[in-house]
Amino acid sequence: MNTIKKMIAGIRGGVNVPHLKNTADGESVRMPTPPLVILPMRQHIGEPCKPVVKTGDEVAIGQIVGDTDALLSAPIHATVSGTVKAVYPCSLPDGSRVDAVHIENDGMDTMHPQIKKPEVKNREDFLRAVRQSGVVGMGGAGFPTHAKLTLKDGCGIDTLVINGAECEPYITADYREIMENRDDVLSGIERVMGYLEVDRCIIGIEENKPMAITLLKDEIIALNMRHRVCVANLPARYPYGAEKIIVKAVTGRTIPLGKLPCDVGVIAMNISTVAALSRYMDTGIPLIQRRITVAGGAIAKPRNVLVPIGATINDIVDFCGGYIHKPERVITGGPMMGITRHGDPVPITKTDNAILCLTAKETYSPQAQPCIRCGRCVKACPMSLMPNFIERYANCGNAKMLKKLSVSGCMECGSCAYACPAKRLLVQSMRRGKQTIGKGDR
Repeated sequence: MNTIKKMIAGIRGGVNVPHLKNTADGESVRMPTPPLVILPMRQHIGEPCKPVVKTGDEVAIGQIVGDTDALLSAPIHATVSGTVKAVYPCSLPDGSRVDAVHIENDGMDTMHPQIKKPEVKNREDFLRAVRQSGVVGMGGAGFPTHAKLTLKDGCGIDTLVINGAECEPYITADYREIMENRDDVLSGIERVMGYLEVDRCIIGIEENKPMAITLLKDEIIALNMRHRVCVANLPARYPYGAEKIIVKAVTGRTIPLGKLPCDVGVIAMNISTVAALSRYMDTGIPLIQRRITVAGGAIAKPRNVLVPIGATINDIVDFCGGYIHKPERVITGGPMMGITRHGDPVPITKTDNAILCLTAKETYSPQAQPCIRCGRCVKACPMSLMPNFIERYANCGNAKMLKKLSVSGCMECGSCAYACPAKRLLVQSMRRGKQTIGKGDR
């Protein structure tokens, strides 16, 4: 543990953001199944699924409604029982349109008859079960879990890093996972380590969550896992929950640009992901619900809610008492990296962990001023980039200089924009720079 502390002390950049974890102490509440769920066929990085049901079909909970043969994908399951009302596109946060299965709830909560606990005797069985579970990374990225765990021979994985940092303001969904389901967390860790033959596991949690840290440490000792599993106390600083940052913090290994944790001998998983995997192994029920933090000054009853995937923001807000103030902005995810949602009914997907209903005061956005070249954005960047120069070359479309400045290494955490006294729109410039590189040199 002393070695881990020394490594953590060497991480650069980041910003101190307000925590606003007002929902941390309340037990999660289960939302009644809504009258309609909308299941987009793209809920993960990689190839979107194709609908395998059609309008008028009767479906049951846990039944596959979307799938594909592509490796980088995960099946999508019905989260309520009922009738397929329609199969037509819905909008995604990036503005694209994708097919979605709309299911009208019959209120019967009928489980699909083929739901059963998977038989797992070896690594191949385990990986097959992981894919059948439909589990993807639940920390936001949405990388299909079975693809992450399908390792090449001789890749030398020796460490499993579990991300429990949850460094974005407001969000407490992962914290409540630890507080309410620590057995699932540690059981999932044990399974991944066992079937993939990983020697050690480090669970990274920000030090502003002392109860979760103590709870996990006590359970690790009780289960006689302390020789293989430990908890690393991370500084309560954004963005320690970013994959490359937490791997560097707890192992000292730097993930090169364009590479993955497995390239440095690490598997990195979100704490809710590994718990969901454990529950599937115990019950055979695939990923059909997730915990959502509903917070912000506009919402009547901020809380953590267990919702069926595909439930709409409107229905979830109604369950939380509706609005007490007109929301200036509704965001899925955190205020640093989340996406503003509006327009048509917006469904919750596997990768969503929060709905923030923010008032005008909470979303204060001052007018951007000219850059004063103070360098605070450079100091704040955890990836050691130069956002001020990248902004300049993104504005003039200079792909050659953008490549030289490694704009592709930006993870769009927003630390630079948060630290900027001139309130420059630096994240948007980073995105524009990446698009410029995609179009080729000019």
